Amino acid sequence: MITFQDASKTYAAGGHAALSDVSLSVAAGEVFGVIGASGAGKSTLIRLINGLETPTGGKVIVDGDDVAALGVEGLRALRRRVGMIFQHFNLLSGKTVAQNVAFPLKLAGRPAAEVKARTAELLDRVGLTAHADKYPAQLSGGQKQRVGIARALATHPKVLLCDEATSALDPETTEQILDLISGLNRELGLTIVLITHEMDVVRRVCDRVAVLEAGRVVETGPVERVFLHPASDTAARFVREADGEAAAAPGVGGRLVRLTFKGEATYKPVLGEVARATGVDYSILGGRIHRLRETPYGQLTLALTGGDVGAAIARFQAAGVRVDDLSSGEGA
Repeated sequence: MITFQDASKTYAAGGHAALSDVSLSVAAGEVFGVIGASGAGKSTLIRLINGLETPTGGKVIVDGDDVAALGVEGLRALRRRVGMIFQHFNLLSGKTVAQNVAFPLKLAGRPAAEVKARTAELLDRVGLTAHADKYPAQLSGGQKQRVGIARALATHPKVLLCDEATSALDPETTEQILDLISGLNRELGLTIVLITHEMDVVRRVCDRVAVLEAGRVVETGPVERVFLHPASDTAARFVREADGEAAAAPGVGGRLVRLTFKGEATYKPVLGEVARATGVDYSILGGRIHRLRETPYGQLTLALTGGDVGAAIARFQAAGVRVDDLSSGEGA
């Protein structure tokens, strides 16, 4: 659905390169996350998709169209296929909820009856039917973002761009909005590109993720791999910030390992079974249990002492648990 081919963006003022030689692809129907710190180039990347910015090098292909080669009418047609929601909602304060949702349809010149029916349908989908006649100032942050989502869906887009769509929301409301976005992906088959600086958002809804640093893609792949076994220092830093970094306490000896459990193995008493069978003692130095979309996973950092450590590691692996030897840097 979306392909970046060595895409670059340099701003004339100061010659600042916001993006450099970015190559990645987004498959139709997937939720693709782009994560990076402030200034990494995330917002520039997303604005290249709908033609709000033009690459100074390379190409951006969306649904078969070279975005930079489109004329005015071509860009208008593209933007009807690419909806966008924003961090700070960007609602029209002088228009009601219903009028905000209807606005793109009126701009597109759709008949009044169609506008009315489509607006009612979208307000029902995002749970705001009872708020149709309210103004943005009368809404909570989560409600405002639901209006923004409904508005972005008005013209039946194939792609939904989310630019830090949950950054201005509290944790509970963030969960609700992410559930809504995930549901839209499943029910409508929308391709979603989600820009964020929060690894927890990526973990919650994305299929794949690209990690940006200083305008370059430093890592890309399935969320499971990037989150559980990051290959770049940047991705590893985001994971540590999301869950805290486990480190050996002073004076703790033994073999330092990280165990990764996935699926049903996350909830099985594997640790105790292996310790009893091999006589190994363990100190838990850190850990977490979460979900990657619908898949549970757990990671534990342990110091193994006594008994037969080699046999313990073999038993973990036989039970389907990945073992990363932090002492040697090996994993299996």
